[in-house]
Amino acid sequence: MTTERINPPGLSPATGFSHAVVAAGSRVVFLAGQTALDADGKVTGATLPEQFEQALTNLLTALRAAGGTPADLARVTVYATDVAAYRTHARQLGRIWQESAGRDYPAMAVVEVVRLWDEQALVELDGFAVLP
Repeated sequence: MTTERINPPGLSPATGFSHAVVAAGSRVVFLAGQTALDADGKVTGATLPEQFEQALTNLLTALRAAGGTPADLARVTVYATDVAAYRTHARQLGRIWQESAGRDYPAMAVVEVVRLWDEQALVELDGFAVLP
């Protein structure tokens, strides 16, 4: 797969995301929304950073099971029940992302939602990847 991350100078600086990702490959993997569920189906973590780390781990586990790596991610959407809290923890969430997925960011969006399927869930991540 080839991936080109595009961040035009006419747009605000891309911090923690890429404005556009051009990906060429032979397989597209659509990743279902992942929350902080453990293997028993229970939400783990009481804080947004704890839940974000588990949700990202779950997303990357699904991606790896499909034969991909974090560098193959082309798009990720983050659904948060409190965007203000997300912004407050942005640096910590960025560190969690970098430790788990590296510094090659996909195109991303953060969307506030009223609630998620599991009432205790604070964040959910979904996305798609393009594999060679």
